[in-house]
Amino acid sequence: MHKFSEIQFKSPTEIKQYQETLLTEELEYLNRHSVFYQRLFKEENINISRIKTLEDLQKIPVTTKTDLQMHNSDFICVDKTEIIDYVTTSGTLGDPVTFVLTSGDLDRLSYNEYLSFTTAGCTNRDIMQLMTTLDRRFMAGLAYYMGARELGAGVVRVGNGIPELQWDTIRRIHPTFCMVVPSFLIKLIEYAEEHDVNYNASSIRKAICIGEALRNPDFSLNTLGQRIHEKWHIPILQSTYASTEMQSSFTECEACCGGHLQPELIIVEFLDDNNQVVSEGEAGEVTITTLGVRGMPLLRFKTGDICHHYTESCSCGRNTIRLSSVLGRKGQMIKYKGTTLYPPALYDILDNIPGVKNYIVEVYTNELGTDDILIRVGSDIQTDTFAKQIKDLFRSKVRVAPSIQFASPEYIAEKQMPQMSRKTIKFVDLR
Repeated sequence: MHKFSEIQFKSPTEIKQYQETLLTEELEYLNRHSVFYQRLFKEENINISRIKTLEDLQKIPVTTKTDLQMHNSDFICVDKTEIIDYVTTSGTLGDPVTFVLTSGDLDRLSYNEYLSFTTAGCTNRDIMQLMTTLDRRFMAGLAYYMGARELGAGVVRVGNGIPELQWDTIRRIHPTFCMVVPSFLIKLIEYAEEHDVNYNASSIRKAICIGEALRNPDFSLNTLGQRIHEKWHIPILQSTYASTEMQSSFTECEACCGGHLQPELIIVEFLDDNNQVVSEGEAGEVTITTLGVRGMPLLRFKTGDICHHYTESCSCGRNTIRLSSVLGRKGQMIKYKGTTLYPPALYDILDNIPGVKNYIVEVYTNELGTDDILIRVGSDIQTDTFAKQIKDLFRSKVRVAPSIQFASPEYIAEKQMPQMSRKTIKFVDLR
């Protein structure tokens, strides 16, 4: 793989033709090595030599998380001796799935993050503070580390949590950007304010954020993004979106107008509930076909993430498809009193209420067989008046008001980070 991808700056037609050439190679590889896809092609009577264009992908059925859970080992395309790294998905929507990577897959992952960092405007003069874990079977932390190394940037591996250690590291090493879950930046700000740390004078010039939405579909900062930006005037808050299954990422450039596709690593479609392609103005489920993955490649895999997409050229000169922040997860859609909601819409309201320190949104099936929402709010104010205030705010923003139950912020913090978890849990689905 060459050191800097020119394909993202070519015309949309050239990008499409380039991807179609790679798709042909990918289908041949799957037909030779993947037990799952060999079986699928046979059962569905698919002649892969007839799949020539990106539109032809519609002739192939989608792959789902259930397929991965039920036939996990059938997706592995290499001998055990070729497997170097084992990771698992986070299990947000069910049992975690094991993924295997070959040495070549690790190189590809490294190259992907190199492209991701260059898209975000990072160079070998930067020092990255890694505020995500490298362990716990987590792919992303390893990818960021390897990508920064490929870029020639410095790396300081602090891991997640421990605000005191994060600030001590910033003071000692002067990193220029951090990889971080955005809500943790709020914790860093709170710690800094309590301990007289002048965070706006720190060396951090950029935060590349994962795991939580920062923007609305029109690219304006959402509540969480605004809360960070109002306090900590980091010039650029950028998002990167990825998943273990896709082994690649969509990262915002400095224009902050959505995450850019890396055309040599992944094909992306946006599908409705009937697996039909949605038009540009509609939200669709991100559906990916990996390119160049050798351990566990995937074809038309529905990620469960709902996004908008944009095809017009970006001011940075790239002509690649861009993705909005994730609107929600397909499996986490809530039908509440006639209104369709995704958890991020609820988080956006809760993040904007002074007095709400932390929270967990629980969804369960009530005795009528419909969805009900209980929000456990961590707060030092635990009055009926405050509960009414919260409900009124929900009514004004999303037309419906969930049940509110107060708890201590410490209790909620404990529930948000169970021992086995790699991510802060804000949503619990009991349906």
